[in-house]
Amino acid sequence: MSSIATVTDSSHGAVAPAWHTAIILLALLGISIAGALPGVSSHGRVAGYVLAMIFEWAVTGFIWYGLSRRGISISELVGGSWARPLAVVRDIGIALGFLVIATLVLSGLGYLLKADSNQATRNMLPRGPTEVVVYLLLVLTAGFCEELIFRGYLQRQFTALTRAATGGIVLQSIAFGASHGYQGWKSMLLITVFGVMFGLLAHWRRSLRPGIIAHFLQDGVGGLLLRYLH
Repeated sequence: MSSIATVTDSSHGAVAPAWHTAIILLALLGISIAGALPGVSSHGRVAGYVLAMIFEWAVTGFIWYGLSRRGISISELVGGSWARPLAVVRDIGIALGFLVIATLVLSGLGYLLKADSNQATRNMLPRGPTEVVVYLLLVLTAGFCEELIFRGYLQRQFTALTRAATGGIVLQSIAFGASHGYQGWKSMLLITVFGVMFGLLAHWRRSLRPGIIAHFLQDGVGGLLLRYLH
């Protein structure tokens, strides 16, 4: 039986070749260096949101390509099932409970680091009705695509590489934090810790579904609240 420390279950094997993972990591690093929303400052927020969605769906499409070469479907990577309405309610409840715990942990760590939302983060927040609509489409995209990229694909790949679930969780969270380089090192550290918590959730549930819901609620509700507070 596998544990969080050591993996012996063959279901945790690599889902794509190493070169495929290297390309994805380079793409994530590139977008982090360039700024997560290229074009926001010069072309407006809506253009930036659209570019971000295109990038995330492109990476997701490339993951699908890598999976398909080994006969693996996206749904297998997502895991879980919503065969009954109760399963949906359960995952929503888990997502809400997870967000309560994560908020307490990250608020405490943010207080110790004296971290606050920086100007780059505030610049991303929507202003008018059109921006709000496109922003919500963006956070829907991020909820699905980022959980699939980091907790689905990269966590699986790093788990196979290190032969330990702990290695997979830690390494994907570092990649998650590094992909948000435009927010500064304090926010990157908080996001890395958030990534660890998302990774633990995915490992525990063997499904990305609660994490996808939590990710959307965090970015969507949290982002809109931050917009009105500033």
